[in-house]
Amino acid sequence: MTPRSLPKSPVPHHRVVALLQPQQSTFPLACAAEVFGDHGPEVPARYTFEVCAEHPGPVRTQAGYDLLVTAGLDALERADTVLVPGRQQPTATEVPQAVAAAVRRAHRRGARIVAICSGAFVLAAAGVLDGRRAATHWARAAELAAGFPQVQVDPGVLYVDHGDVATSAGSAAGVDLCLHLVRTDHGAAYAMRIARQMVMPPHREGCQLQYAELPTSGPVADSLAPLLEWLAGRLDQPVSVAEMAVRSQVSARTLTRRFTEQLGISPGRWLLDRRLAATRALLEETDLPVETIARRVGLSSAVNLRRRFHEALRTTPAAYRRTFRADEAG
Repeated sequence: MTPRSLPKSPVPHHRVVALLQPQQSTFPLACAAEVFGDHGPEVPARYTFEVCAEHPGPVRTQAGYDLLVTAGLDALERADTVLVPGRQQPTATEVPQAVAAAVRRAHRRGARIVAICSGAFVLAAAGVLDGRRAATHWARAAELAAGFPQVQVDPGVLYVDHGDVATSAGSAAGVDLCLHLVRTDHGAAYAMRIARQMVMPPHREGCQLQYAELPTSGPVADSLAPLLEWLAGRLDQPVSVAEMAVRSQVSARTLTRRFTEQLGISPGRWLLDRRLAATRALLEETDLPVETIARRVGLSSAVNLRRRFHEALRTTPAAYRRTFRADEAG
């Protein structure tokens, strides 16, 4: 059965405005544009993506070229989401007062404020992170904590989302955060379509400490990526930890330790999470019966799927499907 078409929006209704600053890093900006920008006819447009700067005109980038920005800070007054991508900046660089004030005003009127990487320094200067947990690149976490002691800096997580304010770790973690926001706004299936076009997983496990510089020399644990890719293609099949271990050519105990160290969860938990994510996408995109979905995602029966689904999401598959479609119709 082919997936049902996602409801089409005649006019993109969620405006994302990125606030650029010199020396602007191009990669986090591109990551945000890739997620919130135009994806062609295959993915209905539900966002508009714009850029602005404190001083309209050429904005110098870290890559050595200029971006021509025509909108000023007044563009933030029309934004549903204000996004601050990271930039290259010297230690202890102060955030311009006008920039901090504009972000603060946008937050007060109800806009969602998002930072990628070192963009968290702007949010901290604006005061929207006071008393809250926040993420930034692991190499700058200590600097952020020292400069803004009222912010609870978490150097390990890929991102932190408070609903009205969200922050991410390094640039690639910005994609994780942006896809998470899309998933929150429009559901798992829509986010999965965008991720598929970007040729990346719709959800990445683990924390950024797995990428940080090691404090001492020594062997680095083998990546789980090949195994995870193999498992993702076999969600409809029963796979035990012992079979995973054989595939990875290690003992079951070693494999479990690697999952805990690299992803923070057990092999069984990871596999169940992927099956539940696939369940959500099928509930959103198809009219398949729950029994059929259960077999497709490897949860064996409708009874088992309903039990697992309720444990994870505190709702039933039928209620989730009705709520999602009602939200889309609205």
